[in-house]
Amino acid sequence: MILYPAIDLKGGQCVRLLRGDMDKVTVFNADPAAQARAFVDAGAQWLHIVDLDGAIAGKAVNEIAVRSILDAVKVPVQLGGGIRDRDAIARWFGTGIARVILGTAALANPNLVTSACREFPARVAVGIDARNGKVAVRGWVETSEMTALDLARRFEDAGVAAIIFTDIDRDGAMQGVNVEATAAFAAQITIPVIASGGVSSLDDIRTLKVRNVPGAILGRALYEGRIDLSAALAVAGAP
Repeated sequence: MILYPAIDLKGGQCVRLLRGDMDKVTVFNADPAAQARAFVDAGAQWLHIVDLDGAIAGKAVNEIAVRSILDAVKVPVQLGGGIRDRDAIARWFGTGIARVILGTAALANPNLVTSACREFPARVAVGIDARNGKVAVRGWVETSEMTALDLARRFEDAGVAAIIFTDIDRDGAMQGVNVEATAAFAAQITIPVIASGGVSSLDDIRTLKVRNVPGAILGRALYEGRIDLSAALAVAGAP
């Protein structure tokens, strides 16, 4: 099981939101590159970055901070937030990003996902953020009528590297991951699923692993010391 420590960027700083509310923000580190180095020093082999401002604006806003992270660490980085067209995808790959995450664009322009997967094999993920089972977009400001499962099924044969499934109501709330919803979602599609939102203990990681969820994103629990990253990686890698 792969764990992805999260670095959410707002105003060039490393922050966490509560249930996706941009007005409920906690700054944890003013130096995202230093935070990235700390995660890698603890053993992280991937990083998960979100340009929160970019998700609202529909274009890159925290590029300087992202580039500082790429300069600071050598592990692969996946990035989401405001990536809405082919040029943005190609430009981010040119900076050294290993995998891009298409969220709003996946709902608004599914053909972009399909074409990007053909052009950049195994390097495109789809971010599906669900509120009460429905897909939320544009930085979680809007909720569509599309269900998370229906959206995922659109891309079954597209070559998507992974789906990052976020339960918004659990995100940043430290209430535990919604294992049942995540595992049920993962069981109904063939694309690998990365769980996001609410992972707050080693038991959450163990349970996701037992339920055959191949990846999880860790956020607030790391920053608040509820989970030790080295211990979490040991649990994720244990047979």
